[in-house]
Amino acid sequence: MAEKKDEELLDQAKTSFEQATDAFEKNQNRYEDDIRFARMGEQWGSTDVEERKNQGRPSLTVNRMPSFIRQVVNDARQNKPSIKVHPFDDQADPETAEILNGIIRNIEQVSKADLAYDTAIDCAASGGFGYIRVDLDYADDDTFDMDIRINRVLNPLTIYPDAGSTSADSSDWNYCFVTEMMPTEEFEQKYPNAEVIDWSPGGTVNDQDQAWYNTDEVRIAEYWVREEIDSTIYLMSSGDVVSKETFEALAEEYAAAGIELLNTRDTTSHKVTQYIINGQEVLETNEWPGKYIPIIPVYGEEVYIEGERHFFSLIHFAKDAQIMYNYWRTTTTELVAMAPKTPWIGPAGSFDTDLSRWQNANTETYSYLEYDGDVPPQRQPFAGPPAGALQEALNASDDMKSVMGLHDAALGAQSNEISGVAIGKRVREGDTSTFHFVDNMARAIRHTGIIIVDLIPMIYSKPRIMRVLGEDGSAQTVAVNQQLTKEQEMLQGEQIEQREGMDNIYDLTVGKYDVTVNAGPSYTTQREEARNSMIALLQAFPQAAAVTGDLVANAMDWPNADVFAKRLKSLLPPGVIDDEQDPRIGQMTQQMQGMEQVINQLMADREGKQAEIQVDREKLAVDSRKVDIDVMNAETNRMEAEIKNKEADIKAAVAMKEKAPDNTAIVVKQMDNETKNVEIAQKGQIEADRMNIEEQKLELEKQKFALEQFKAQSEANQDLAEIGAYTKTEMIITDEE
Repeated sequence: MAEKKDEELLDQAKTSFEQATDAFEKNQNRYEDDIRFARMGEQWGSTDVEERKNQGRPSLTVNRMPSFIRQVVNDARQNKPSIKVHPFDDQADPETAEILNGIIRNIEQVSKADLAYDTAIDCAASGGFGYIRVDLDYADDDTFDMDIRINRVLNPLTIYPDAGSTSADSSDWNYCFVTEMMPTEEFEQKYPNAEVIDWSPGGTVNDQDQAWYNTDEVRIAEYWVREEIDSTIYLMSSGDVVSKETFEALAEEYAAAGIELLNTRDTTSHKVTQYIINGQEVLETNEWPGKYIPIIPVYGEEVYIEGERHFFSLIHFAKDAQIMYNYWRTTTTELVAMAPKTPWIGPAGSFDTDLSRWQNANTETYSYLEYDGDVPPQRQPFAGPPAGALQEALNASDDMKSVMGLHDAALGAQSNEISGVAIGKRVREGDTSTFHFVDNMARAIRHTGIIIVDLIPMIYSKPRIMRVLGEDGSAQTVAVNQQLTKEQEMLQGEQIEQREGMDNIYDLTVGKYDVTVNAGPSYTTQREEARNSMIALLQAFPQAAAVTGDLVANAMDWPNADVFAKRLKSLLPPGVIDDEQDPRIGQMTQQMQGMEQVINQLMADREGKQAEIQVDREKLAVDSRKVDIDVMNAETNRMEAEIKNKEADIKAAVAMKEKAPDNTAIVVKQMDNETKNVEIAQKGQIEADRMNIEEQKLELEKQKFALEQFKAQSEANQDLAEIGAYTKTEMIITDEE
């Protein structure tokens, strides 16, 4: 089954390769011709060179093409587009976007992406097209972590793109071929079970294609295929959009969390696969984690006609002018070199002496010549090279500049422009005429950024410490994809912006991001331009140096420039620095904005003090009541003691009555009655006093309960007042600082 699938894949590959070859063959032939013409200097036909050589005539090549190519390429190098990542949906984070920018800059630096960019634009300017490719490689020899790399394609003729592509980049490629010549010995070591069969460009394996037997190399091909995959996405009540696989895997968790399914939609995604093949079998199959074929074209000048795309280099249409320039420069040189020396003239008989030398004096050079007569012979003046040949050479030179849109001012040569404004306008005209090369380069770099942003969530999905670069090249390390603690999740759920003691969590797997490019001067170039402009401004307005010295120092490119700028900034008078530059002013503004809150806290503090005084007053009243109750209790105890004493006296009298004579009985009885009356009256008074005391105790308990409630409220107000007092103290300390 697998063999049948491989056979079908190989048949498909050969068919696609034939289509790609037919569609791109003219461009590849044109590329090779332009490269040989401009870079190798092959500007004379082989037949013409041979004929002129047999005739003893020169075939000079004054190749001006590289200087024009370098003008465009080096301008693109100085103004290299930079990738910018921006949040695209509500789950994307601006801070995470900045981290992505830093990661991409680090990828560019580590993989030497500038070399890939420069090679691609050089190939586009010299031959009509170039390529950039994105690869994956292990981060280190002792790890399984992968890193993204940007590599150059040194030979664009090894790539055969999708014949049906119409986009300015590779976003619509459904297949692509990358051919590679591998030494036979290396092939046998890497694929020991494979037959050594060459990949046939014609789609068939014939005797001619078996030439590997006579060579040391075998050609294999990377076959990139992008396929559409139908899928279903699910919209959950939490706002998450997940795939069918994710939904099925987390169905129970969604149900437990109360998250419901709101909607479903059928969609189409893409899967990219890399096959390594030769002419007979599939050697490798590698799944690519992204959804784009990671090969990016950089086109030159594009023309679409009769269903075919044609790509032209910068110098393609200037080749005839270069050929004419070579011809006329060769002609001029030939006429000068091959013209005989001007003859000598003199009276008859002057040349009789030393006649043998005079006969060759127009072609040979002698240290001296003897003559007869009084008048010495004289040489005729040299007429010089033909003016027509020189003019034609100048015309050919102007034709080259006009065709390519690069005039003397743009090339840095002296021109007929006098003023700086006129020179600047001519330079801008030259830049405009060749800007499509720079623009195509920017478009390619943007698609490179899109591919990288698409890969990052898959490649950098685990918690990891990564190196990021700033625009100025400064490096730092950040932790990405870190796991959140429950406390951190609660803080994020409450959307608290200021999270003290908690680092930012940069989740590279969440959110969608868009990519743009800024085609313009680099950071260093912008800094230099800003410095030069500021210096020119200070020369025109020297009085501005007192308030802008720190800005000029920041733009300088020498050690400790930032320290120098800080010291100059400290000397600036108040009111010059704006709120964002001066932290003191920003602090004062913050204090002013919180003044209302401070006033409220002070009012709460005053109310709390008043409540505390009221509590003290109520406490004194309660204590006074307690004293009164204690006095009443003491009086009651005294009266009870007095009653007990009287009862003892009565008991003693009764005892005496029993012993006394009868005449005393009446007296004793009277005393007994009086005692009982007094006892009844005193007991009634005591009972009344006890009831009064119980009522007062009940009232005291009520007051105690009310006091406790009031005290609790007062303590709460006191806490608020203490918070206000702490805030006020902090503001005072900050102000003093």
